[in-house]
Amino acid sequence: MDAASGNILASKDADVRVEPASITKVMTSYVIAAEMAGGKVKDTDQVMMTENAWRKGGAATDGSYSGFEVNKTAALVDMEKGMVVQSGNDAAIALAEHVAGSEDAFAALMNQYAARIGLKGSHFVNPHGLSDPNHYSTAHDLALLGRALIHDFPVAYSYNKIKELKVGPITQPNRNLLLWRDSTVDGIKTGHHSKAGYCLMASAQRGDQRLISVVMGSTSEAQRATDSQALLNWGFRFYETHKLYDIGKVIAKQKVWKGQADEVQFGVAEPMLVSVPRGKYAQLKPSIDVPKTLVAPIKKGQALGTVKVMLDGKVVAQRPLVAIAAVEEGGFFKRLWDEFWMWWESE
Repeated sequence: MDAASGNILASKDADVRVEPASITKVMTSYVIAAEMAGGKVKDTDQVMMTENAWRKGGAATDGSYSGFEVNKTAALVDMEKGMVVQSGNDAAIALAEHVAGSEDAFAALMNQYAARIGLKGSHFVNPHGLSDPNHYSTAHDLALLGRALIHDFPVAYSYNKIKELKVGPITQPNRNLLLWRDSTVDGIKTGHHSKAGYCLMASAQRGDQRLISVVMGSTSEAQRATDSQALLNWGFRFYETHKLYDIGKVIAKQKVWKGQADEVQFGVAEPMLVSVPRGKYAQLKPSIDVPKTLVAPIKKGQALGTVKVMLDGKVVAQRPLVAIAAVEEGGFFKRLWDEFWMWWESE
């Protein structure tokens, strides 16, 4: 997947339902970051490693664990790193309990945020990814989830590139082997259990170009890393990313009625990038769609239209057009005069 546009560059069985294993924890990270942004929790909150979290996901289980002591607390940010880097099932449960009160309540939040992101083939019942027949996703959805975490919550995403983490006397490595093999890789998450096989969602950035790969149901830890590296290398070799429009650049202008100014300037709220097959940049065709009649007042940043970029008849990038500067309402006589001319031109 091209991270800038969300376009799929290559896929096989991308919408087939699979068990996401510990890649689930990317959804858990997203929910925590979103709840933090909403003021519900803070990174300094003290999170209890409850007996329930310890028994279900601690060192005595067969799964990955963080090493935080039972019935003791740790800062939320540290507990989250234990979940992300060490893939701690115990940390995921403790965080879910802290954020929502219970795993079930947290799972409901996961599904709410999944719907907002646009995950159409996913359903979550726990924060860690241990096997459950009602806990599933697709490779396509997981790529969208990774893209959303990178874009919406870069600080939370940055924990995924930490290579190892020490909790008490225990130091554990990040299981994403690509972090050691490729300096451009900075995430995202591994997963494994008997029904899911070996899974890896990876992302790398080279220059302005960021790609996301998802490999599900692989046969070994080494194979999922090799296949993920091959996908990323293929994407970077055969596709190139261009920045089409930057923040503050005037893309178009349009007449405004009843305003202190006679026109509004359009731009984009964030840089508009697109990845295309190498050598196809000159064939891109931009188009702009804005209302024929605009009436003040118009707020700075107000979305008023759309800019699309086409390649071979398909939309490869699309962004809202926003007002670069506000247009305040004009005085009484200006509004009256424009009202007359609007009526005249409509006849």
